[in-house]
Amino acid sequence: MKTLMTTSALAIAMMAGAAYAETSACLITKTDTNPFFVKMKEGASEAAAAKGIELSTFAGKYDGDVETQVAAVETCIASGAKGILITPTDSRALVPVITQAREAGALVIALDTQFEPADAADATFATDNFKAGVLIGQWAKAKMGDDAANAKIALLDLNASEISVDYQRDNGFLQGFGIDIKDPKDIGDEDDPRIVGNDVTDGSPDGGRTAMENLLQIDPDINLVYTINEPAAAGAYEALKSFGKEEGVLIVSVDGGCPGVKDIAGGVIGATSMQFPLLMASKGIDAIKAFAETGEKPQNSEGLDFFNTGVELITDEPVDGIPSITSAEGLKKCWG
Repeated sequence: MKTLMTTSALAIAMMAGAAYAETSACLITKTDTNPFFVKMKEGASEAAAAKGIELSTFAGKYDGDVETQVAAVETCIASGAKGILITPTDSRALVPVITQAREAGALVIALDTQFEPADAADATFATDNFKAGVLIGQWAKAKMGDDAANAKIALLDLNASEISVDYQRDNGFLQGFGIDIKDPKDIGDEDDPRIVGNDVTDGSPDGGRTAMENLLQIDPDINLVYTINEPAAAGAYEALKSFGKEEGVLIVSVDGGCPGVKDIAGGVIGATSMQFPLLMASKGIDAIKAFAETGEKPQNSEGLDFFNTGVELITDEPVDGIPSITSAEGLKKCWG
């Protein structure tokens, strides 16, 4: 009898273990080199392991690699994944394959970058990217004071696709700085004479360097630089330094990665808006687990069409009226 009970208990345990591992999910990021997405992968992997979810991970070869992300979604559909977490490299071009995934029964959650329309996915966990832009725009305007009226601004964006995260940060920055934005979903349609121009970076140091060099050819007296992220900011700074113009040029950005926060401390970046990729990923895994068990889908933050994972301004030169934390405090919260 004792042997029979042990065997039965073992069989039950094996069956429970199999059921526990039945839920599979996918994480698809824009690249696997940007520290933001590296940290997102770490967060998703840790959360999946803790919840008994089998996680497969995929990434584009570069920011803008739609083809690889489409193939990844198709692989996830074929494998019967219960949930897909994705940072869409193109917020419009991926909608058809995402629709197919949802029709196949998968919960699809966008991370960091909203689809267009936002409800193409079941949910989005992201920074309020427009607010992130507004914060650095407001800070830059206050920091420059009277000189803001004569600013010469370079805008270093992501890529020609003008995806949601790109135009939200860009236009948020402009609005925060006090510049009249025209179409909030378009980049470069403003007519304010303070704007020297826009260029694309692919969110990389090399791209930031090239874009900055291009814009300095248009106006060598640029004194304010907005960048889509901190890797692009690092490249922009190297370009300014090569021209002997690193002094007296204010750089602002968005990310909150540890290298970027250290660049705040080192005076390379004046201010950055910190976002929280690990939180986005872990909440995504939590949502997939809940969906697998109950069919429940995540809810948006009140008044928004996404779940807001928060944003904080990091600067060592605080200004009145704009809440911020120092780089030393930021290093306790940063990622990458």
